Amino acid sequence: MSELSLQTLSGAAIRPYLPEVARLRIAVFREWPYLYDGDLDYEARYLEVYARSGSAVLVLVRDGERVVGASTGIPLAEESEPFRKPFIKAGIPPETVFYCGESVLDPAYRGRGLYRQFFAHREAHARALGGFRWCAFAAVERDPDDPRRPTGYRTLDTAWEKAGYRKAPGLRMQLGWKELGQDGERLNTLVFWLRAL
Repeated sequence: MSELSLQTLSGAAIRPYLPEVARLRIAVFREWPYLYDGDLDYEARYLEVYARSGSAVLVLVRDGERVVGASTGIPLAEESEPFRKPFIKAGIPPETVFYCGESVLDPAYRGRGLYRQFFAHREAHARALGGFRWCAFAAVERDPDDPRRPTGYRTLDTAWEKAGYRKAPGLRMQLGWKELGQDGERLNTLVFWLRAL
């Protein structure tokens, strides 16, 4: 196995890598708890916001030339309305929040501390931009008794808490996506986690 490398990109430099990010998102989010039945057309539309933003960040992990991990971030004020609305309702100006999007990593590369590095690089980017009081991300909430939950599944809550994030139960949003084995989109509840910068 060749040496792993991390690269942080922003602005127009993000666009060439979006197909790789889309591929990873589709593969990783098929797993519990997202059960996402993704397609490349939807992904291209969803990820375009990062390519258009001069303030977005993309952290890539490569094994040689192959992209095996990716993590995104963008000022919350540039995200779509469903992401901004819970903060506005709670009296938190979106301009003060840097939104950490997905962190997706090929299963063969997990357990090497890369997930922590994703957070560190995105937070460093937010601090370099200036003006943010918070970093935030959203995670899907599932019923613990959902029969689709794999035996032995452990949430990432402990890892997120170790990274300095705290669940904000009052900050929730509804987001729809097509789930495996379902026809059409299904609305899911996501809860935000926050860390003060």
